[in-house]
Amino acid sequence: MRFVSFEQNSRQGLAVVRSSGEARGLLADDASFPGSLDTLIRAGAAALQRAAQKLGDGPAIDLAQVRYTAPFVASEKILCVGLNYADHSKESGYDLPPFPTVFGRFTSSLVGHGEALIRPRVSTQFDYEGEIVAVIGKSGRHIARADALDYVAGYALFNDGSVRDYQHMTPQWTVGKNFDGTGAFGPQFVTADELPAGVRGLQLQTRLNGEVVQQASTDDLVFDVASLISLLSEAMTLRAGDLIVTGTPAGVGVARKPPLFMKAGDVCEVEVDGLGILRNPIADEQG
Repeated sequence: MRFVSFEQNSRQGLAVVRSSGEARGLLADDASFPGSLDTLIRAGAAALQRAAQKLGDGPAIDLAQVRYTAPFVASEKILCVGLNYADHSKESGYDLPPFPTVFGRFTSSLVGHGEALIRPRVSTQFDYEGEIVAVIGKSGRHIARADALDYVAGYALFNDGSVRDYQHMTPQWTVGKNFDGTGAFGPQFVTADELPAGVRGLQLQTRLNGEVVQQASTDDLVFDVASLISLLSEAMTLRAGDLIVTGTPAGVGVARKPPLFMKAGDVCEVEVDGLGILRNPIADEQG
């Protein structure tokens, strides 16, 4: 199943995208509206299946005429993993981490597909990071690696826009990763059954103004999805709707000579087989 969260005429909507590419869905004021993805993910896999059936019976939705929103906007935890491709660790000047390098994001930093990523007025070092998000579908603690993928409801794409000078002002990265409107998320939430287990063997590509700036296979992850879930669950209970942003490969702008940062008027795209293309223009902060 492939879901798109959107707004139309200031009304929340949810659509399901068929294999043909046709989208059908409902708006929140329709009596048959099944709820947001945040609500459905907490109700379980059967609720998602029922929602897909209801949405599939709804009217056709022209996705070119709606405003995409982030698939999930009420996650209890957004756990981002840094340095999770060996080549990115090397270009960043770090040794391979013995344990996942984890930092948090807040929902206030998220924008949907097609929405502008905002370069903050206090910095010119706004960098791209194409990534895959694993969406947790049920609660668990101390999860064995062998069982970990059973806890994944599905996946989406992410652009972990990073304000590099603020990121590196301190040993921890929270501020530089949480400026308003700097993290793009979408365009679809794709259930795990639509993709290879643990999204293994997929090609991730990031393009800035059409030029390929990152390209790697998910087989190159230092800690794969199952390992991340198992290791993170040693510390905390993972709950339905939690997001694990799995890391970015080499090619980030700050590591280039000369550096390559995003600026107003640019367009950044993140593409992964089976997950579509997450496309966002870049705009300067106003005011």
